[in-house]
Amino acid sequence: MKQETIDRIRRFSEDRDWDQFHSPENLAKSIVIEAAELLECFQWSGNEYDLQHVKEELADVIVYAQNLVDKLGLDEDEIVNMKMEQNEKKYPVDKARGSAAKYDQL
Repeated sequence: MKQETIDRIRRFSEDRDWDQFHSPENLAKSIVIEAAELLECFQWSGNEYDLQHVKEELADVIVYAQNLVDKLGLDEDEIVNMKMEQNEKKYPVDKARGSAAKYDQL
């Protein structure tokens, strides 16, 4: 995400003095709630959905995730790359390509 966007997310919460409500637990709950709202966009059909609504709910998930990253003092690139390294080991290309099997079934 661009630094300008991250700064805008931070400023939004700071301007409203909402950091007091942003405990890690509350932010994690909010991510799950917003993810459920995102899933609701596809509730009755995976092929027919309102793209604008999907974008809005996905943005909510991303904003809360950024707030949690900030609250915990984490670096987005570092944690994503750490997880990608784990995933690359769990799902080697030669075994996982074209398969939806879980890593312990490859």
